[in-house]
Amino acid sequence: MLKAVKVRLYPTTEQEISLAKSFGCARWYWNYALNACIQHYKETGKSLKLSIYKAYLPQLKVEHPWLKEDCYSAVLQSVAINLNKAYTNFFEGRAKFPRFKSKHHKQSIQYPQNVKVVGDCLEIPKIGVVEAVLHRPIEGKVKTVTISKTPTDKYFASILCEVEDGSSQYRGDKTLGIDLGLKDFAIVHDGNEVTKHSNPKHLKRHEKNLARKQKKFARKVKGSNSRNKYRKLVAKVHERVSNSRQDFLHKLSRKLVDESQVIVVENLNVKGMVQNRKLSKSISDVGWGMFVNFLDYKLKQKDGQLVEI
Repeated sequence: MLKAVKVRLYPTTEQEISLAKSFGCARWYWNYALNACIQHYKETGKSLKLSIYKAYLPQLKVEHPWLKEDCYSAVLQSVAINLNKAYTNFFEGRAKFPRFKSKHHKQSIQYPQNVKVVGDCLEIPKIGVVEAVLHRPIEGKVKTVTISKTPTDKYFASILCEVEDGSSQYRGDKTLGIDLGLKDFAIVHDGNEVTKHSNPKHLKRHEKNLARKQKKFARKVKGSNSRNKYRKLVAKVHERVSNSRQDFLHKLSRKLVDESQVIVVENLNVKGMVQNRKLSKSISDVGWGMFVNFLDYKLKQKDGQLVEI
């Protein structure tokens, strides 16, 4: 089975520059290929095949030598594959239409090969040996490594490994029914007793701080260093909200999965529910969809079952 471990990276100044160049090359090729797909569809009414915009790469490297000098070749190949997946997900109704990438948002590149774990570091092609915090052992065969940079200038690596099935370590055998809500995040029934888990309201606790910093950010001159500084301050508040939400959902889902073998949840139409303008912010903040996803993959690790009704 496949298992991902996300670790924090601490690159040097020179490595940050090399990563910035790789991010830029991958972003430029994504935007170029996406524009080519859009133009081809407008002219012919058909989608551009993966093999065609992959074949653009050799000529593009001749016209733009920095694509070859600054970026590992397999990274650009992964960009083409990921764009094709994004188009497939769109046409099959699983995602929105692919968007052009901006240098002001989260950056990421994917290495499908040749990344090695060396002690407490990662050896990355064309970047070098980067210091990492490996908070748990990297087990199994490394498949792909995705390097990302957040809007708050933090670097992470998501290491996808192929490991043996470890389902025997989980012992819970209950069947739980979960009712999701806003006042109480989850009401859990195991057939005998009911347990309520209150809604932490992550965004509400940071609303005043976020509004104050967004107000100052809006007043700054575009392109100035001061505006860039406040952009990071606003991003830090959003990051804090996101981290606290994920921490709560991970801990609760792990607790419930360890106690059970089957979990039954309601199949909520979250997309339709957020159309309610009075409750949309609270529904978006509570993270029902993320919680169900966490339950699903954690149950699969122990050969459990998630039932949506």
